[in-house]
Amino acid sequence: MKATSTEDQKVRLDKWLWASRFYKTRSLAKEAIEGGKVHYNGQRTKPGKIVEAGAKVTLRQGWQEKIVVIDGISDRRRGAPEAQTLYHETSESAKKREELAWQRKTMQAAQLPPARRPSKKDRRKIQRFREENDL
Repeated sequence: MKATSTEDQKVRLDKWLWASRFYKTRSLAKEAIEGGKVHYNGQRTKPGKIVEAGAKVTLRQGWQEKIVVIDGISDRRRGAPEAQTLYHETSESAKKREELAWQRKTMQAAQLPPARRPSKKDRRKIQRFREENDL
């Protein structure tokens, strides 16, 4: 795979995001950029922005926000191991994502599901209770 500098190759931001496998299609990458979910060097940008090595790209995908630094530039979508050579995530970003994931997991564990489903007898009690309180 060629990872060349911007002097040899000019690649649009939406195409680079697609090639580095952050989005499945270029149109999804374009929508994310236009929707303000992608920032280039801390600022909102357009899908046609020419990417440069060393630039910081902030991506928000669902619950996650990643800050990656561009290491290589490619306009071709390759396998995941090759795509990961095009960027690296900052240590602060990785640490923050892990903390937020841990918080979500602990919040989810705090909400315990019922031990079992209500039996027919339990459902009748619930129905009677609701009928008495509706009057």
